[in-house]
Amino acid sequence: MQLVSEAWYCARTKPKHEQLVAANLSRNHGLRVFHPRLRLERSTQRGVVRVVESLFPCYIFIRCNVEEKADEIRYVSGMSSLVRFGDKIATVPDSVIEELTECFRNDEPLVVEDALNSGTEVTVAGGAFMGMNGVVLRVLPAKQRVQVLLDFLGRSTVAEVDRVSLKTERRIADLVPTLAAAGLISVAASLSQHK
Repeated sequence: MQLVSEAWYCARTKPKHEQLVAANLSRNHGLRVFHPRLRLERSTQRGVVRVVESLFPCYIFIRCNVEEKADEIRYVSGMSSLVRFGDKIATVPDSVIEELTECFRNDEPLVVEDALNSGTEVTVAGGAFMGMNGVVLRVLPAKQRVQVLLDFLGRSTVAEVDRVSLKTERRIADLVPTLAAAGLISVAASLSQHK
């Protein structure tokens, strides 16, 4: 009889249930859970708000002996399933989780700095220039305003707009440090090897 030891597994949750599932598995089932999150600012109609989002939306990592804990995990509120390839539940190498945990100390969200600097491409999301694309020339923090170079009626025009009315097109790779980005690639690669 083969003994199965603990390993890291990737679990899929229902949308926006990552934190609930992670807390439940940790607190009520005594499992080690890794749920990397980002703390960042988002522009909304009511202004800039700070939010915490999952690095991997709808996914968390669980360390356990899956043969012993699969049924417990399956019935946790907000849980969808363990990631599988065919009949096999995929494992995530310890080295991948170790790399990611280097960026997410003490289970705290990783703070993502504001990416609004000179040269940042933006879209105006409110006001007279709504829907226009431009490039940030200068951030004016004292006034909560930004000078933006806009293409207006076929000419480049400098405009000063509210900071909260600007949206940047950020990709997840822009938000995460290099080590975590490498971890994303490692997780995807290791999971795909189990196909």
